Amino acid sequence: MKKIEAIIRPEKLEALKDQLLQAKVSGITISQVLGCGNQHGWTEYIRGSEVIMNTRSKVLFTIVTANERVEEIVELIIKVAQTGEVGDGKIFITDVADCIRIRTKERGEAAL
Repeated sequence: MKKIEAIIRPEKLEALKDQLLQAKVSGITISQVLGCGNQHGWTEYIRGSEVIMNTRSKVLFTIVTANERVEEIVELIIKVAQTGEVGDGKIFITDVADCIRIRTKERGEAAL
């Protein structure tokens, strides 16, 4: 099992959610997050004072899936979220040692 974490632009939220559901990807967790990558910061003026802002709103999709589906899901995320501009986001893939469904106590991929 693998965990896919995709940090994307907020305006891509609905399109990616719809495409993942059409691809029958289940077990999606979506969070609104703040962060900065290569964009670093920018300057804003608040009440006449210069303030350096260093975080941007992003959306984090977390998906745990069987190893066989990882590349399919990653390609779908890239297809939907890519604009070619700085700030498109990142995808992280990590191993998941185990998964337990609390209701039934099933373990592993059966619990997904």
